[in-house]
Amino acid sequence: MEKLFYDVVAVGNAVVDVLARVGEGFLKERNLPKGGMVLVEAPEAGKIYADLVIEREVSGGSAANTIAAIASLGGTPAFIGKVHDDELGKLFKRDIGVAGIDFFTNPLEQGPATGRSIVLVTPDAERSMFTYLGASKKLSYHDVEEEMIKSSKIVYLEAYLWDGQSAQKAMIKACKLAKKHGKKVAFSLSDKQCVIRHQQEFVKLIRRYVDILFANEVEIKTLYGEDDLLKILDIVKEECKITAITMGDKGSVVVNGRTKTFVEAEKVEEVVDSTGAGDSYAAGFLYGIINERSLGTCALIGSFAASEIISHYGARPEISLRGFVRSKLQELGKKSI
Repeated sequence: MEKLFYDVVAVGNAVVDVLARVGEGFLKERNLPKGGMVLVEAPEAGKIYADLVIEREVSGGSAANTIAAIASLGGTPAFIGKVHDDELGKLFKRDIGVAGIDFFTNPLEQGPATGRSIVLVTPDAERSMFTYLGASKKLSYHDVEEEMIKSSKIVYLEAYLWDGQSAQKAMIKACKLAKKHGKKVAFSLSDKQCVIRHQQEFVKLIRRYVDILFANEVEIKTLYGEDDLLKILDIVKEECKITAITMGDKGSVVVNGRTKTFVEAEKVEEVVDSTGAGDSYAAGFLYGIINERSLGTCALIGSFAASEIISHYGARPEISLRGFVRSKLQELGKKSI
């Protein structure tokens, strides 16, 4: 077998995103919480699905979105995640392959169906996700292959995966293998509710294994139980080597020891859909790390990638992020990627 080398190997939930636009009333009538991600079982997902006019079904999941953006930037990525050998599972495998991502995890032949995340986008571009994890919860210790981790520069993990007991073991194995082979571990907090569910475990995970932490302002405040962002910045410098915190239209801040780097958000004419913005920011940042750029430039690349995603509907890039980011860097007189 040909020797493989990857810039980033991601471990995450393999789910198909079901995208639909809804009004505020749709959520209120069904008593559905707005913003964030709520876990649902198959019957509840079916009820929500039945009332929608579906716009798109596309392979998704937080880490998979990040990996797709890295591929669009010109990186060489791979993904580890679990689907069922059903129609949605085949859709996921096909989409991720077309994006230029290696995906070799064996599918389930029995048990729960491929996971899906119903993404409801309201007129203010806020996304509310109702996720049936399905087969993705069955990702196991044995699905994480040492050779794939050894062949990567960075191992990227999404916090959502921690919701499954079996998947937790897969995450820990990936972390241990990364450390064994001297690879960086990057971790995204994913969602406020996910942080609430697993706060203590995440603090331990970060201290023990994580080199690069991604979070938005709400998630990081929830993790450390602190509302003052400046205090948070002093906390995280002791917890993790590099922490990148996104703050919506206020941009992002990167903490590396005693150095704090603030970067403005890239302006867009209209925010259409915020789904996948954090995932794409992480992709741009990691691509900068891979190419040994300064942390400020890494954050800029992340901001550029996120701006493309929020300017249209859906969490995957609609143009070549490599070309898009190159032009943005050239405008600023910076070395291209």
